Amino acid sequence: MGDRKLSLTALITFILTVSQPIANLPPLCFKASQVLAQTPANRKAEADRLFVQGIEQFQTSQFETALQSWQQALIIYREIKYRKGEGAVLANLANAYKALENYSKIIEYYNQYLPIARESKNRQGESDALFNIGLAYDSLQNYTKAIEYYEQVLPITREIKDHQNEFYTFGNLGIAHLKLKNYRKAIEYEQQYLAIAQKIKDRPRELQGLKLLAFAYQGLSDFPKALEYSQQGLDIAKEIKDRNGEGQLQGLLGMVYLNLGDYRKAIESNQQGLAIAREFKYRDREGDVINLLGNAYSALGDYPKAMDYYQQSLAIAREIKDRTMEGTSLNGLGFAYFGLGDYPKAMEYYQQRLAISRKIKDDLGEIVALGNLGLVYGILGNYPKAIEYFQQELSNAQKIKDPLGEGSALGNFGLAYFISEDYPKAIEYLQAALAIARQLKDAGSKSLALNNLGLAFYKQGNLTLAESNLIEAIKFQESLRAKELKDSEKILFYDTQKSPYLTLQKVLIAQNKTDVALEIAERGRGRAFVDLLAPRIFFNPKEQSLTPPTITEIKQIAKQQNSTLVEYSIISDGFKVEGKQENHESELYIWVIKPTGEVIFRKADLKPLWQKEKTTLDNLIITSRDSIGAISTAFRSAIDVVGKTNAPKAENNLKRLHELLINPIADLLPKNSNDRVIFIPQSSLFLVPFAALQDADGKYLIEKHTILTSPSIQVLDLTHKQKQRIGTQPIQGKDTLIVGNPTMPFLAPKIGETPQQLKPLPGAEREANAISKLLKTEPLIGKEATEATVVKRLPQARFVHLATHGLFDDIQGLNSGIALTPSGKDDGLLTASEILDLKLNAELVVLSACDTGRGRLTGDGVIGLSRSFISAGVPSVLVSLWSVPDAPTALLMTEFYQNLQNGSDKAQALRQAMLTTMKNNPNPVDWAAFTLIGEAE
Repeated sequence: MGDRKLSLTALITFILTVSQPIANLPPLCFKASQVLAQTPANRKAEADRLFVQGIEQFQTSQFETALQSWQQALIIYREIKYRKGEGAVLANLANAYKALENYSKIIEYYNQYLPIARESKNRQGESDALFNIGLAYDSLQNYTKAIEYYEQVLPITREIKDHQNEFYTFGNLGIAHLKLKNYRKAIEYEQQYLAIAQKIKDRPRELQGLKLLAFAYQGLSDFPKALEYSQQGLDIAKEIKDRNGEGQLQGLLGMVYLNLGDYRKAIESNQQGLAIAREFKYRDREGDVINLLGNAYSALGDYPKAMDYYQQSLAIAREIKDRTMEGTSLNGLGFAYFGLGDYPKAMEYYQQRLAISRKIKDDLGEIVALGNLGLVYGILGNYPKAIEYFQQELSNAQKIKDPLGEGSALGNFGLAYFISEDYPKAIEYLQAALAIARQLKDAGSKSLALNNLGLAFYKQGNLTLAESNLIEAIKFQESLRAKELKDSEKILFYDTQKSPYLTLQKVLIAQNKTDVALEIAERGRGRAFVDLLAPRIFFNPKEQSLTPPTITEIKQIAKQQNSTLVEYSIISDGFKVEGKQENHESELYIWVIKPTGEVIFRKADLKPLWQKEKTTLDNLIITSRDSIGAISTAFRSAIDVVGKTNAPKAENNLKRLHELLINPIADLLPKNSNDRVIFIPQSSLFLVPFAALQDADGKYLIEKHTILTSPSIQVLDLTHKQKQRIGTQPIQGKDTLIVGNPTMPFLAPKIGETPQQLKPLPGAEREANAISKLLKTEPLIGKEATEATVVKRLPQARFVHLATHGLFDDIQGLNSGIALTPSGKDDGLLTASEILDLKLNAELVVLSACDTGRGRLTGDGVIGLSRSFISAGVPSVLVSLWSVPDAPTALLMTEFYQNLQNGSDKAQALRQAMLTTMKNNPNPVDWAAFTLIGEAE
């Protein structure tokens, strides 16, 4: 369970540190004249003198001597049984101790004063005493006692028409109930407080009421109401220029937006709240808001960034000795490690959070820690221990009437019963969790419960209910405001939301609804890519909001491409835990869409991989690449030596991949080798060298078929529209940008290490010269190939060929880059992030460098250079899947361009170049690295 309670803990911190009770500070209750007029001259002279002396001393800040004078006066007044004088001194003593913040003495003296006020029917004095006793208990954090006294004030203020004290009492009752988490009672009183503030047009007090109501509704998990009051409060805070109040409300809005699933606005609000906290140097609030930013990035699945924020808040918590903040920071770190799959580390942080929560009696924190520890034990297979923690979580949540914690515990129980295959029990608990999530409008919990319910119904064999729950989960996820996220955030967000798409495919296939399952497979991939491409292709805003393709549109795309489309979907057996899918690969779904529009479904069984061969599809792909010497360069290091291994091992691995990926559909692929096959991979399948897959006779796939790839069928359609936009023309030198072997930049092998110059590539220089000669143009070689020059010429080029070092980043993806010559402020590394911002008109970009087709693997495809060039406007990109050897690559590229000049389309030109290179360089490592993404024409 993610620390949604972190938000609530921060909320309580805001209240305790900022929203203090409204103090009613009247002057000293009795002036000297009020007492002296009624004091018998013969017995009271000394008492009167002491009383007046005390007032004079108090007014000149001689507090200790004033207290002594009044204490002596009190003794005399009691001795002569003069009650009015006694009352006056007691009231003044209480008020003096109030100024000194000695709360126990305030309570002691006002309680002695109360009977005297009641005897004399001094209702105003009685009301003031009760109010101030309530304030004292409030300051001592004894909120139950404070409420007891405040409630006695209200009928008196109404009787004597003391509207001001009635107003203050409503406010303080609301705050006290809020601190006791009696949110409904808090709302009752704060509504009355707000109504008076609005009536008398007291804007600061109106802001206070709105703020406290927003806090209360957040505590009830009524996020729409919390949003409504927060926004109203923020408008007033800006109007009256209350920066402190504005900062509080920005932090609260950040919590609310996070719970509503609007992650972009959550981040924006918290960043503004953070700026204001730092402006006022409020370290406690700074730490709380940083924690909330960590929560937002955790929800997006960006665990490294979230971890950075949690570490910052943890440092602040320890610096200011804030144990509550320390606990929430530790929980955040635990959640980030959980998301990254490091369960022992997650457990370590969750245990620390639990210990702190129990020590400081943080009920909400304890509930969160119990649930999170239960999840870790469940993932690790210790189900009795997991259930033990879930039972504690549920019991504690019910005890303090925490609906969100109760819903989380019920959902966790559902998972535990699901794992133990007690599906009726799992469904019972998950439905209870869903009911609470619907009631609270809790986006994350609702999505989680719907997904897991769908899977539980599927396992039970109730396919109709499984389908309806999963469709609702998908519709709900797609209703969340992901469109407002940045591209990198969308990628992460969609990755955390992929589970119901995969589960629904299983449910639909079980019902033989294969076409609908293909629609769902497409609907769950490449969404951020589509959002990125559409505005760059369509000028009409209505056209920019593309919906996923229907089966009819998918068939039309296959006809338009005049190609056979092959879409893969890796299916797993598992359940979802807070953004993470726990599973084993079970099946590979394969759809073949012929150029005629015919759609055929096949599948392959993946269970033998991990049951018998003790491996996974991911590992099989890695070992098949390694075994042919397909070495990949780590980010910020360049290797110009490609290892060789024995061919038989490579052959066997490539044959095993062929068995899984191609054999089930071999009879459906075109017989004419010039007919195109476009593969739509998923996850690690993007790393498969499809051209090098071998059938049982040892024949490579490229010998039989012309091959391309695309991240999704819809992206393929968009690259086709890009091609239509820029048109087609014969390849010629004047439109070409060719780069070879730049003067290499200095880059650190690892972050923080001393930069080293990348190794020169003389083979890349020969390649660039040969291609330039063929195309009758001049290349940029050595020092001429500066990053500034290349970036300047890129928008005008129709054909781009970059023969240099490529570096891939499989963590962020957008740090992948092409090495060029540094100049001026340029570092000589043209990154995927920088390319993304360019507007290009090239119809083909060839990245003749190592690993240019690699990057971060996501549900959106490979985040790296290829995606950035396509997004920048290029419909066809030729990239490599590993560190390519110089000489064979130079031959392959020269052949590729010759074939283009002779009239072949790009896919055919690449196939023929591979076949030619293969004759003298039979190892696939020398000829199979390159893949064409996008358009063939």
